[in-house]
Amino acid sequence: MSQDPAAKPLLKAVNDAARPSHAQAMEAVQTLLSFIGEDPSRVGLRDTPRRVIDAYAEWFAGYDADPAKILSKTFEDINGYDDMVILRKIDVESHCEHHMAPFLGTASVAYLPAENVVGISKLARVVEIYAKRLQNQENLTTQIINAIESGLKPRGTAVMIEAVHQCMSTRGVHHANVSTITTRFTGEFKTNPALQERFLNLVKD
Repeated sequence: MSQDPAAKPLLKAVNDAARPSHAQAMEAVQTLLSFIGEDPSRVGLRDTPRRVIDAYAEWFAGYDADPAKILSKTFEDINGYDDMVILRKIDVESHCEHHMAPFLGTASVAYLPAENVVGISKLARVVEIYAKRLQNQENLTTQIINAIESGLKPRGTAVMIEAVHQCMSTRGVHHANVSTITTRFTGEFKTNPALQERFLNLVKD
């Protein structure tokens, strides 16, 4: 499978010269504060633009990271191990691309090794990199599985994400207790229903 284009740092696709400066970004926050009816100059808000920009740098750090690089170091000494490798309930902290509101939940990831395995922390890091970008849950699920497929070339891969979207719980329809579940399967996970069911049973509460 060819590498998912989204696996490359997205900032590479953007001309750095076209990116607003730190000062311009802070000014934009001040504009938003004024838009909602606030006074950006009042004492409690004077440092808010800097805090918001610092928070954005952390929340969207995934644009500066390359999942393909994270998965490039693999290990062959698996002594014939050919069953699932599962990471269960990796924290997901992301923001929806429609409202820039947070969505929070967990991702469970599994793959069937062919010849190589990767350090388990690397799989969690791949989830984190993609989550720290503007997302929708369907794309996040697909990007994670494509990166694992491309990097490890396993016999099959499975991903399940369950998350609560604040664009739905704090605005719009205001349903706070609704979670969204997305799944994606490739290879033997897709062609073998029993294997797929086993994965789902292992990762559920």
